[in-house]
Amino acid sequence: MSGKTKKLINKVEDCVDESIDGYIAVNPGLCTLSGHKRIIIRSDLEKFKKSNRVTTIIGGGSGHEPSFMGFVGDGMMTCAVHGSLFASPAPSTILAALRAVGSNHPAGVLVLINNYTGDRLNFGIAVERARIEGIKTEIVINADDCSIHTKDKTAGRRGLSGCIFLMKIVGNLAEKGESLEYIKQFSTETTAQIATMGVCWSPCSLPGGSPIFHLGPDEMELGLGIHGEAGVKRLKIQSAHDTVVQILTHMLNSENPFCFSLNKGDKVALLINNLGSASDIELNIAANEAIMHLEKHIGVSVERAYAGRYVTSQEMAGLSITLMILNELRSQCLDEDTRAVSWVKPLLPNSCSARFMPEPLELLTCDKKDGGSSSLTGPQMSQDDFDHLLFAIRKACEALLKNKELLNSLDSGSGDGDCGSTLARGADAILKKLSTKELVKQKQLYALLLLLAETAEETMGGCSGALYSLLLTSVANQMLHESSCDTESWMRSLKSGLNTITRYGGAEPGDRTMIDPLNAAWKTLNELVKSSDKMQCWTAAVQAAEAEAERTVQMVARAGRASYVNRDQLNQPDPGAKAVSFWMRAILDSYAEKK
Repeated sequence: MSGKTKKLINKVEDCVDESIDGYIAVNPGLCTLSGHKRIIIRSDLEKFKKSNRVTTIIGGGSGHEPSFMGFVGDGMMTCAVHGSLFASPAPSTILAALRAVGSNHPAGVLVLINNYTGDRLNFGIAVERARIEGIKTEIVINADDCSIHTKDKTAGRRGLSGCIFLMKIVGNLAEKGESLEYIKQFSTETTAQIATMGVCWSPCSLPGGSPIFHLGPDEMELGLGIHGEAGVKRLKIQSAHDTVVQILTHMLNSENPFCFSLNKGDKVALLINNLGSASDIELNIAANEAIMHLEKHIGVSVERAYAGRYVTSQEMAGLSITLMILNELRSQCLDEDTRAVSWVKPLLPNSCSARFMPEPLELLTCDKKDGGSSSLTGPQMSQDDFDHLLFAIRKACEALLKNKELLNSLDSGSGDGDCGSTLARGADAILKKLSTKELVKQKQLYALLLLLAETAEETMGGCSGALYSLLLTSVANQMLHESSCDTESWMRSLKSGLNTITRYGGAEPGDRTMIDPLNAAWKTLNELVKSSDKMQCWTAAVQAAEAEAERTVQMVARAGRASYVNRDQLNQPDPGAKAVSFWMRAILDSYAEKK
């Protein structure tokens, strides 16, 4: 039992039928055929047949969802016939589907299958019996696998995700009213213009079973089939770039008996198919690598590109790359609309059909002299005051760098142990920014604060970067409306920053966060600003912040990762609060040193 793969199903023997029931329940524009739960058909079948257009059938084993039922609908297939998991449907089931879509239908039926022995035999039997019954039927077999090294195999090339392009073309031609003979001729010609090869980095398994094959933690397999059949090469896992290049090189290698022939200047469609559990990040990277290699190194134009789940192999982590040489009609068929749920049309600009790599959008920026808040400049600082502010910020950054490991240690008990590293990353970046000549020349406080905010969000990342960016941005915004840089201006600006991070971050004073020492400092400033001199006021504020940071050890965490940790384990001060006390003390000491 321990070797079985976990699947969220009810019973193994019912999972195919229940999956189809669920799909129909979500998509009532489709239905099953009475007495045949594994025949999925357009609910407007009779209306479609009366239009005397060719009906189309696709089919094969289940376990490759969304194939095949995901491609039934207006503009694609009329009907899908599903077998058991990784097993061809029975001839009697296929014949029932042929009767449903082909009886008393002079336009005829086009059957499309992938090249697997079971499908050829079972669909072949059904097609021959349908012909005896007078049902006009033709069959097209997709065999797009490029990985096979030799032609000395009776089974021949496997049918892979190239069937997706064929379904779109066959379905669109039928929707347009083309004849059965023409659809068969054109789709058969098209099969020679399609090629596919796959790669996987983890295996698949059937419900109730164990993985069909084994791959080491550092292994990947090239050229495998969609049922877990062995590939042509097993190798150490490589980068996305190297993997895609290796696949395309194999596909186009003239020494390969089933090589795909591309000429410079050809126009192609590219399909990056998720074999099961590859992430969108992996698919998108692979798509970009394939497009770049094909256009820059092969010299073809990738005019259509698709990436997503089309033909899967249960939970297999892997992908396949399909290429199809385009002509005008194939391109038109791909571009036409369909209501089939699983065909996803790429987003292109209006009135544009061919894919291209767009240039980054250059936004027009408003002139700061246009008025509004952009016309405010905030208080002007003398060169000496500005230089000392820069010195104080440097000291604050150095304090964070010095206490990096201590903050990491505090964070290990309440978070993910990286608070010090995160703040140190921001501090190091700020120190580099402070050395720029442009900044030294500005002498504008709000510009300096915005620079610190942008640096925090760009280099620190996560919640810490966002919180410090919000704090500094709000302080900068308030400072734009101040006439001086006195203690009262800073006090109002600090309060503005506190309100902002409370509003967006959700934490409040007493929740065991960086807000606690900041709020303590603001309260002290608010109490003493009218009655004490500047240094006494700031000294008391920093002392209050330090004391409050220490008191966080007694607080109940109600925000951040610490709120998920058992209270008994929180026996150290909050690292974010301690960090605030460190940089506030460093700033105060820098001004005390000046005095």
